[in-house]
Amino acid sequence: MTETTRYQRILLKLSGEALLGKLEYGVDPEVVAFVAEQVKAVTALGVQVGIVVGGGNIFRGMAAATATGMDRATADYIGMLATAMNGLALQDALERAGVPTRVMTAIDMNEVAEPYIRRRAVRHLEKGRVVIFVAGTGNPYFTTDTAAALRAVEIGAEVVLKATKVDGVYDKDPVKYPDAKRYPAITYGQVLVDGLRVLDAAAVSLCMENDLPIVVFDLDAHENILKAVRGEKIGTLISKGGTR
Repeated sequence: MTETTRYQRILLKLSGEALLGKLEYGVDPEVVAFVAEQVKAVTALGVQVGIVVGGGNIFRGMAAATATGMDRATADYIGMLATAMNGLALQDALERAGVPTRVMTAIDMNEVAEPYIRRRAVRHLEKGRVVIFVAGTGNPYFTTDTAAALRAVEIGAEVVLKATKVDGVYDKDPVKYPDAKRYPAITYGQVLVDGLRVLDAAAVSLCMENDLPIVVFDLDAHENILKAVRGEKIGTLISKGGTR
């Protein structure tokens, strides 16, 4: 670990919606290139990077099941395939930026991605490759937030960095309520008790059980991923102590 970084191995969680950019559907190439350049800057410091990406810009399983009556498990599997599309797009952008990258999937699709094997993933990280984990946990009824927490624990990440469209955790929806207040730091328990929907409860509980801190921050701000890796006070820190 270099002197300029707080973490040696991180798990970056990207929502599918974050990849929309100015589009209504799909992947904005400018956003993906922007993320790739930020990740490149982080890897240049010697930090090992795992990424879990969502699929909400293409398909959201729970929403489809609720709106159309589609079988929930089927809808979730479609959503898992959407995360694979996003992962491949991100891999392409990273490799065009000169960052060696592997996509590992929880659902077998050998022609386009490696099967997820924990020891192999760790080895990729040790060799300086970015690893993108797709298809969630491989099971329906689990979100990609939970997948991010699970993969972070499995690979021994020191922090989960959740990049979103807002600059942290608020006491209520800042889009609807102008007087919403942002927490600079908060405990896992407070997130769960107050029902703050920045991550799902299963993800927060898994991080709490393993004392794995979470930093929630705005993806769109320049160099925020790098700042988070350096330990700068951006966004909201969710941890056991709830202080920075």
